[in-house]
Amino acid sequence: MLRDGERLDELNLKDLVIIQHRDKFKFGMDAVLLANFVTAKKGDKIVDLGCGTGIIPILIAAKTYDTFIYGVEIQEDMADMATRSVVINKMEERIKIIKGDVRGLEKILGYEKFDIVTSNPPYMPVKTGFDKKQESENIARYEIYGGLEDFIKAASKLLKFGGKFFMIHRTERLVDILYFLRKYNLEPKKLRFVHPYVDSKPNLLLIESKKGSQPGLNILAPLYVYEKSGEYTKEIIEIYSKAQLEEE
Repeated sequence: MLRDGERLDELNLKDLVIIQHRDKFKFGMDAVLLANFVTAKKGDKIVDLGCGTGIIPILIAAKTYDTFIYGVEIQEDMADMATRSVVINKMEERIKIIKGDVRGLEKILGYEKFDIVTSNPPYMPVKTGFDKKQESENIARYEIYGGLEDFIKAASKLLKFGGKFFMIHRTERLVDILYFLRKYNLEPKKLRFVHPYVDSKPNLLLIESKKGSQPGLNILAPLYVYEKSGEYTKEIIEIYSKAQLEEE
């Protein structure tokens, strides 16, 4: 099942594992934070845009009941690893990985068919510090195959009226995020800033929006990642060990 350069990493959750390549982009804390920020109910149909090696679909499937999740990834090798991870974890009846572009995805999956869309998209425009040497890392980090607007537009087209879009992104893109969400009829409902330390400014944000909703944004309490000692905070430890997602 494993190929040259690949390894099997434990997720420390229900004996789940994931295939990753030692020289290619690997999931980070932001994917774990996003997966655990989601609220889902039994029977929800979900799409994860830019799923990489499949971490978010696998975590959501493990922490929900009777949901079905599509993971969409444009890189063929990443999509292949994600597909094999789904098989190893015996989640074929809950997760389907699609190799594809988020731009025009509704033509494949259908308009307004989904209850939830999630995304941990590339954070940076191509012009900022672009490194042409690492293709896999570049595609995951830079907006080469679709920018912020493309991901938000795709979410809007896929979601049913009243459906929810969950995303993690960098704080410096907040104004762009709010602008594009409103532009595509996704009303921001919950916003949580992620701080490395208690006395540091936030560098990430988690945001939930709802299609066709009335205005009304709830700013949640900050999430702090590290104690001054450098160890994870109690809440981060709880997030990593969370066995079930909240329902709403």
